[in-house]
Amino acid sequence: MKIYTRTGDEGETALWGGARVPKDAARVHAYGTVDECNAAIGVVRTIGLAPDLDALLARVQHDLFIVGSDLATPGTAEYIPRIGAEAVTALEEAIDDLEAGLEPLRQFILPGGTPAAAHLHLARTICRRAERWVVTLSHSETVNPQVGIYLNRLSDLLFVAARSANAHASVADVPWQNPKKSSERGVSGDPGGGHHP
Repeated sequence: MKIYTRTGDEGETALWGGARVPKDAARVHAYGTVDECNAAIGVVRTIGLAPDLDALLARVQHDLFIVGSDLATPGTAEYIPRIGAEAVTALEEAIDDLEAGLEPLRQFILPGGTPAAAHLHLARTICRRAERWVVTLSHSETVNPQVGIYLNRLSDLLFVAARSANAHASVADVPWQNPKKSSERGVSGDPGGGHHP
């Protein structure tokens, strides 16, 4: 079977079940952005992570494939898996486990530190964009509510995973330096005395 089909040359694509929609439809944006998030996580896994974190992200990649299939399949389909509440619970438990090994966060941080952390922050922002497209889609079509919840929780996980990657490498998170607080204190680069900006 050839990789190219020419069926999308007119700017349309097929959903599961055969319905054809424009390639810029909200549903296509939603599952396409989920795919982009999955690819970004795939990139970070090539950089080198702690084994436990790598295994966690491998499970997330499998979940995201289900999320994408869910979004690409409106209506009912017997053989298409749907993301469920148990996947959200698993993310919450993973977040709790990761946070238990981190220092409490007392200020805003910038994406950065190690390459792995920076890429995890990038994946987080892509995940947030996917969530926004799911919200847009939900205004006009029925969407499995667990999809949005899963993406919301996944963005939290990716944030904590980025911090964990930095901690594992003994590299500090990059603090955001609030210029207003620095000015008020008269100290250049003061991030706000360890408090949120």
